[in-house]
Amino acid sequence: MPEAPRVVIVGAGGHAKVIIEALRAAGFPPPLGLVDPHPPGPEVLGVPVLGGDERLEGLRAEGAVVAVVALGGNGLRLKVGKGLAAMGYALPAVIHPAAQVSPSALVAEGAVIMARACLGPEARIGRLAIVNTNAVVEHDNVLGEAAHVAPGCALAGNVTVGDRALVGAGSAVRPGITIGADAVVGAGSAVVRDVPAGLRVGGAPARPLPGRG
Repeated sequence: MPEAPRVVIVGAGGHAKVIIEALRAAGFPPPLGLVDPHPPGPEVLGVPVLGGDERLEGLRAEGAVVAVVALGGNGLRLKVGKGLAAMGYALPAVIHPAAQVSPSALVAEGAVIMARACLGPEARIGRLAIVNTNAVVEHDNVLGEAAHVAPGCALAGNVTVGDRALVGAGSAVRPGITIGADAVVGAGSAVVRDVPAGLRVGGAPARPLPGRG
């Protein structure tokens, strides 16, 4: 049998640690290494740092075909993911085996579903989105490209989270709410009204943050 393609991980910060352990738990082959222009050290959880972004083209030419983006910043993750796809890298979805995923949920390429996350029936998770540890994304939710639902969130049914939007840790979102593209919901918020694109909100109930867009 041919050798399974090994994974290049882009990013070597804290998010990379969670990605590495999710890949191991999900049965991916050992990562080839990490690529990061400013790594915190020579390795992360035993996975070597191979160099900066300039290494990606060479690694692809050497036969690396699979990449996972381990970057927390939503806009940057989307930009890097598009660049990797243009180089010819495949961007697999990474679903931790301890996640609970409905058979009717759809998870797009490059998305990451962390341990103990729950995806309800017909949830739609966009390309390069993150559903983080212990987050609940209930039935008929739609997460846009590179959206991030942070640890411990609870999104009730029929919630829409726009492209690159962030729902901060421990937040709760009422059924039927729409959170616009690039919006930010602060940690521990209770979202009971729609959040326009680009707005930063926080609190319970969530309100626009002073001095923010």
